[in-house]
Amino acid sequence: MSVYNYSAIAMNGKEQSLEEYKGKVLLIVNTAGRCGFTYQYEDLQRLHERYKDKGLVILGFPCNQFDNQEPDENEKIQTNCLLNYGVSFPLFQKMDVRGEHAHPLFTYLSNQKAFEGFDKFHPVAKVLIPLLNEKHPEYLTDDYSIKWNFTKFLINTEGEVVQRFECTTDTIDMEQDIEEQLAQLTV
Repeated sequence: MSVYNYSAIAMNGKEQSLEEYKGKVLLIVNTAGRCGFTYQYEDLQRLHERYKDKGLVILGFPCNQFDNQEPDENEKIQTNCLLNYGVSFPLFQKMDVRGEHAHPLFTYLSNQKAFEGFDKFHPVAKVLIPLLNEKHPEYLTDDYSIKWNFTKFLINTEGEVVQRFECTTDTIDMEQDIEEQLAQLTV
């Protein structure tokens, strides 16, 4: 199995197979437009611009499962991402990423790499961790499910998950791992 076995509905309403990205390095991210981590859209766009010609494709999957932080309809999500953050990387239609209605892609991704904890020193973690413990302790009861918005999965050119980055991992802290995967393209 690999991510190439999955498809999702693109923002244009058409089903898109992830096999279309075969041979590329992927960064798959569950996103939300009203989250303390929404600023990461700008950082992801910078990554996209820096590495798209070297073989990186970022795929955004909006989700409204975490404190109703993506309540908008798909068209408005896409417009907001473009106008507010300049997002030009591919976005897919809103979906669940955890629980019994989770999209199969995210069930697969989350089962490939375990949750290793949040960076407790990240500025937003000081709000997120108490919020999860108080309002959503069930999110923390297993080692694999998606815990919050902006969980990121780095996928190699074979479609395999090589790294999981939680929301408290900023994009600058992922660049070395991304560059290592991109280096495989030129070998």
